[in-house]
Amino acid sequence: MEKTLNLFEVGEHGTVKSVVGEGKIKRRLFDMGITPGADVLMRKKAPLGDPIEITIRGYELTLRKTEAVCVNMEVNEE
Repeated sequence: MEKTLNLFEVGEHGTVKSVVGEGKIKRRLFDMGITPGADVLMRKKAPLGDPIEITIRGYELTLRKTEAVCVNMEVNEE
């Protein structure tokens, strides 16, 4: 199943399928290591959903909701 990163629930994990968005946002996400094929685990989510904390490539990363909506994910079933 595919969905954007901002729709993930805490504890859910998946694989980055693609990154969309304007040049600056897309480049920033790539620079942070959010590239196709990377495994992501949703660690924490603020009460209103912004920001979110994920684990990717062995480190914790905090993203704004506007950034997370640009990341298309494939949900990994357990």
